[in-house]
Amino acid sequence: MPTHEVVNQPPPLAGHDIAADAALLEHLTLQGAGWAADDLHRLGKLGGQAEAQRWASDANVYEPRLVTHDRYGHRVDEVEFHPAWHHLMEVAVTEGLAGAPWADQRAGAHVARAAGLFTWSQVEAGHSCPISMTYAVVPALRHAPELAAVYEPLLTARVYDPGLRTPAAKRGLLAGMGMTEKQGGSDVRANTTSALPAADGTYRLRGHKWFTSAPMCDLFLVLAQAPAGLTCFLVPRVLPGGERNPFAIQRLKDKLGNRSNASSEPEFDDTVAWPVGAEGQGVRTIIEMVAMTRLDCVTGSAAGMRAALVQAVHHARHRSAFGGPLIGKPLMRNVLADLAVESEAATALALRLAGAVDRGARGDAGERAFSRLAIAVGKFWVCKRQPAVVGEALECLGGNGYVEESGLPRLYRDAPLNSIWEGSGNVQALDVLRALRRDPAGLEAFRAEVGAAAGADARLDAAAAQLTGLLGAGEDLETDARRVVERMALVLQGSLLVRHAPAVVADAFCASRLGGDWGHSFGTLPRGLDTAALVDRAFPG
Repeated sequence: MPTHEVVNQPPPLAGHDIAADAALLEHLTLQGAGWAADDLHRLGKLGGQAEAQRWASDANVYEPRLVTHDRYGHRVDEVEFHPAWHHLMEVAVTEGLAGAPWADQRAGAHVARAAGLFTWSQVEAGHSCPISMTYAVVPALRHAPELAAVYEPLLTARVYDPGLRTPAAKRGLLAGMGMTEKQGGSDVRANTTSALPAADGTYRLRGHKWFTSAPMCDLFLVLAQAPAGLTCFLVPRVLPGGERNPFAIQRLKDKLGNRSNASSEPEFDDTVAWPVGAEGQGVRTIIEMVAMTRLDCVTGSAAGMRAALVQAVHHARHRSAFGGPLIGKPLMRNVLADLAVESEAATALALRLAGAVDRGARGDAGERAFSRLAIAVGKFWVCKRQPAVVGEALECLGGNGYVEESGLPRLYRDAPLNSIWEGSGNVQALDVLRALRRDPAGLEAFRAEVGAAAGADARLDAAAAQLTGLLGAGEDLETDARRVVERMALVLQGSLLVRHAPAVVADAFCASRLGGDWGHSFGTLPRGLDTAALVDRAFPG
C-alpha cells in the first residue's frame, strides 16, 4: 500500500533546448557566427533530451577499464568504454566540436565551435577532454608541415572512428598530449623523458608520463629531451606499418571527477616519435596546443556554471516553501540573479576569446595579440569561479542537490578540473605577467578592448583606472599577480557587458563586481536591482 503521495517535487529537467540561452545567442552573433544558430539549437535540443542525460550518467557510472594484455599475453594497452561514452563522442565529433574549424573557411567557425562545445558539454563534461585536445593539436602540428599534410585532414574530419588502427587508414583521428613527468606539476622543463635520434629521421623515446588523458587517442604530442633540449614529438599509438608503438599504460588515474574520461600513466620504451618543430623548441611549439586547450577550459567552466544555474532556477520555479514558490522569495531570487550575472559574464568572455582566436587565425595580428594575453586572464578567473557557482547552485536544491541522481554532484566533482588543467591559478597569473613584459601588443589590444566602453559606466571607468595603477606599480608584480589578473578579468567582463548586455545585467555586474556593493557570498546583490528580470533572462520559464 502507498504510504504517501509525492508532492512539491520539481518535474525532470528534460525536453528543453540547452542553447535557448540569450547571452550565448547574442554573443554568437556579435562574434560573427550567427549563421550557426540553427545548428546550435538542434544540438541544444538533443542535449536536453532524457536520452542524452542517460548517456551522461552511464558514462560516469560505468567508468573506463584498462586492458593491458590480450588473452595470449600480448600487450595491447587499450581502454574500454561504455557505449554511452561513444554516443557522446560521436555527437561531439560529427557536430564539428573537435578539429573541424581548422578546415572551415567561414568567418566565425571557431566561435560556432566554442558555442557548440559550451552547449554540448553541459550534457557531460568528461568527454570534452579528447575533443578539446584534438581541436588544440592542429596549430601545433603545423610546425611540422609534412606531418600536418598527412594527419590534419583526419584530425579535422567530422567522423568518429574509435579503435587503434593505422592512423592514415582511418576516417577520423583523435589526439592527446603528454607533458607532465612523474614529479607532476607544471614545470615541464624538468622533463626527464629522453629522445634519441634514429637513422631514419625519427626518434626513440624512453620515459614515464604522469598524466596523459584520453590514452585511447590515435596521436599524441609529447615533450622529451632531445640532444639540443626539450622538443615536441608526435607519437602515434599505431605505426604506419600497422604495428603497435610501445605505449605501456601502467594504470588509469582514480580522480575526483572527470570519471568518464580515462587519464593514464604511459611508459615509453623505444617508442617511435617524429619531431614537431626544431629541437630545443618544445615549449614554444606545444604552447600553441596549450593556448587552445586553455580556451576550452574557459568555455567548459562557463558551461558548467550555466548547467548548474539552470538546475537551480528550474528547481526554484517548481518548489514551494514557507508559503509560496521559492522563485518568488526575494532572498532566493537574489541568489539566483547573482549566479545568473556570474554565468553571463563568463559566457560573454568565453565567446569573445573564441572570436579573437577566430580572427587571429585569419590573420588579424591585433586579435592574435589580444588572445595571447586574454586567454590566460580568462582561464585564471572563470575557472576559479566555477566551483563557487556550482556549490551555491547545489545549495539551492538542498538535500535534493546532494543526491547523485540530480546530476549536481557530478558537476561539483568536475568543477575544479579546469582550474588545474593546463596550469593552475599561479601558473596563469605568472603567464599573464610574462606576457605583459614581453608582448606590448597584447597589453595595447587589451586596453583597446576595455577602452571601447570608456565613459559608459563610472564604476567601470574607476576600476579600469585602478587597474592602470596596479599595472604601473613597478617591475616586481609577482606578489600581487593574482590581484592584478583578477582585476583584469573583471574589467574585461565589465567592458563586454556594458557594451553588449541589457542594462539590468551590466548594472548588476558593475555595482557588485566593480563598485564594491557586494558581500562575500552569492545572494548579496545590492537593493534596487530587478532580480526577477535577471533570472528570467538567464532561463525563461
